[in-house]
Amino acid sequence: MLETETRRAENRDPPGWPCLSPRYRGAEVMRHDPDMATPRRARVEATGERAVVTPLELFFDLVFVFALTQVTDLMAEDPTVGQVFRGVLMLAVLWWCWTGYAWLGNIVRADEGIIRLAMFVTMGGVFVIAITIPEAFDDGPGGLHGPTVFALCYLVVRVVHLFMFWIVSREDRGLRGQILRWIPSVVVATALLLVAGQTTGVTQTLLWVAVVVVDLAGAFVAGNSWRLASAAHFAERHGLIILIALGESIVATGIGIAQVPISWPIIAAVLLGLAVSGALWWAYFDVSALLTEHALAAARGVEQIRLARGGYTMLHLPMIIGVVLLSLGLKKAIGYVAGVDEHTLADPLYGVPMAALFGGTALYLLAHVWFKHLMTRELSVIRIVVAVLLAALAPLMALVPALVSLTVLAVVVMTMVGIETHRYREMRHAIRHGEHH
Repeated sequence: MLETETRRAENRDPPGWPCLSPRYRGAEVMRHDPDMATPRRARVEATGERAVVTPLELFFDLVFVFALTQVTDLMAEDPTVGQVFRGVLMLAVLWWCWTGYAWLGNIVRADEGIIRLAMFVTMGGVFVIAITIPEAFDDGPGGLHGPTVFALCYLVVRVVHLFMFWIVSREDRGLRGQILRWIPSVVVATALLLVAGQTTGVTQTLLWVAVVVVDLAGAFVAGNSWRLASAAHFAERHGLIILIALGESIVATGIGIAQVPISWPIIAAVLLGLAVSGALWWAYFDVSALLTEHALAAARGVEQIRLARGGYTMLHLPMIIGVVLLSLGLKKAIGYVAGVDEHTLADPLYGVPMAALFGGTALYLLAHVWFKHLMTRELSVIRIVVAVLLAALAPLMALVPALVSLTVLAVVVMTMVGIETHRYREMRHAIRHGEHH
């Protein structure tokens, strides 16, 4: 009985969105029948206003950990400007595969009914995409054609998402209109990926750029008639993908040196890398995540959708890109310290890896400043100053050993966190303990 009442409470309609009512859902929700021993399982179940991220969504996100690791490894194999740019394009394409399911899971539970099946099918598609990443641009010898497999799996992931939204929106004309306006961008993007697989060089790269542009344009053309059932769920979902990316940056520091004999410089380097990732975690989750979630929850109607799309869907992508670039820089810097690939402890990190190390951190901070400003109208001047400082320091750090570069980066970001924590200590305490209004 308690479980039944809990489900009823979770399924209570959020203010301003009548389409969550059973008569609008277009698909039957779970109900309790006193004549039956167990509840009748239905096709979809609406997400409640106080919903939290489900274990299946966390499981789904773990596939993206592998994909992010694959992109980092691809860029690290040949850290040129062109290869890193290709990696960034892959991240953008992967992002549009992921973010659609963040919206879907916000209005219907990801672990119930047909949505659960769709999530597992999508996980399979994303996993194949991940193992195809090394061949997404240049097909390897033998086997299937890598770029074509990548494009077809991308199509599967996007079509399953659209089909699930089509079911959910059966009695919601506004949401169905969104889907109809979004379909052309998915078709065009897939066609561009298939054509790109048959080309090489600059032409191929430009076609991938067109894919990202089409995906972005499709989101804007669709409009602001999306639905948001739970601000808390949506904010938590995006916070967790940032957490996953930061976790991947830590994993990147260990991959490649696991077989190298341990030494004090290696210990120092990995701890410095952990300190950098920890500082970026602090910058997002300590206070900002709470403030931005509250701002999203307080907004209503079209304004809430605008904040969700602009702040979370759009601005979390450059944060993810920044973290992956940081992962590339950390992987290379710690490899230098460990003496991997004939490098020595005295060798400086330079070129693209150095730009990725400092530039990726700066990109993350600037994207977060923009995100926070969009959501709360507050401008984090300290973080802007730190991002500019990191960009200015990068060329100078190419003249000193890699361990020194890591130390400088860690000191700068940890100092930023320390200053912010001290300067805003009273407000921070109030926000973290529920006293801020």
